[in-house]
Amino acid sequence: VSTYRACHSGRRFAMADLLQKLLPETLPPAWLFLFLLFLVVSVQYWFTGKLGAKRRQRLPPSPQALPIIGHLHLIGSLPHVSLRSLARKHGPDMMLLRLGAVPTLVVSSPRAAEAVLRTHDHVFASRPHSVVSDTIMYGSADIGFAPYGEYWRQARKLVTTHMLSVKKVQSFRGVAVEEVSMAMAKINQAAAADAVVDMSELLHTFANDMACRIVSGKFFLKDGQSKLFGELIKDTSRLLGGFNLEEYFPAVGRVGVLKKAVCAKAERVRNRWADLLDKVIDDRVSKRNSTSDHKDDDFVDIMLSVQQEYDLTREHMKALLTVSTNNTFQTKQVDLYISFIVLIT
Repeated sequence: VSTYRACHSGRRFAMADLLQKLLPETLPPAWLFLFLLFLVVSVQYWFTGKLGAKRRQRLPPSPQALPIIGHLHLIGSLPHVSLRSLARKHGPDMMLLRLGAVPTLVVSSPRAAEAVLRTHDHVFASRPHSVVSDTIMYGSADIGFAPYGEYWRQARKLVTTHMLSVKKVQSFRGVAVEEVSMAMAKINQAAAADAVVDMSELLHTFANDMACRIVSGKFFLKDGQSKLFGELIKDTSRLLGGFNLEEYFPAVGRVGVLKKAVCAKAERVRNRWADLLDKVIDDRVSKRNSTSDHKDDDFVDIMLSVQQEYDLTREHMKALLTVSTNNTFQTKQVDLYISFIVLIT
């Protein structure tokens, strides 16, 4: 054993000496980062190729891939258009792409979609692991990114039964009427002054204020908090929906230094959400403690009223509120844009 340890230590020090000779003494941090990234990805690519060599005969058709990046170079600025073109050429039912180091199955026919979404839905129910969503959503404790299991079922029950039931959605009608009236008043004022109206900004503000009131009543509308609310939604959507290197090269997320670089922005956004949502929750808790007349008028009130029933922690509540506010804002904004397009065409 001692002989083995001595040989192992000798090889390790020899490798360190070799790296010192090969690399310049004053290697810039950017080049060092790229070298480490290339080394990690290359090792993972080599192991992936070795382990997957025996299973290639059973895989769906696939275009010719490039080393390391796989088929990323085939995905253009309009991914759905690129995927449609590739599917027509390589797989009318199913097609396998390798996006970086991640194998991705693309289904294009109704028959294949039924097999994925209905017959084997429990296999595909969970989203791929993401360091960014884990960071922002407290370990993916929200309904959108949580893995399929008991917690996800309870979170889904909470949302569908208490937060987005037909009765609860209809109760927001008064809020919608007030916000529409205020938006129309702005348009009337601009028309009276013969001024130009930026409809994109107006619809964005309307959707943002609606989401604020549905989530926390009028709390966010005080002291300019709605503007911060909108900025957080935009930053969160950009992080979750943008290009994240670790989602295509998972090995990057397992390297300490690289993981910190990936998580830095996500942690800043999470902390800003936490500061804002903690104020909302604390304000609502103090009001509920000071009065016996509890009205579940918004999402925060609803979560506090069922906190014991669903065993919700403060982190669970903040994760669910974060994804609820993002989804509410984006849904309202898309609906408004579609309606506006229909009106002018």
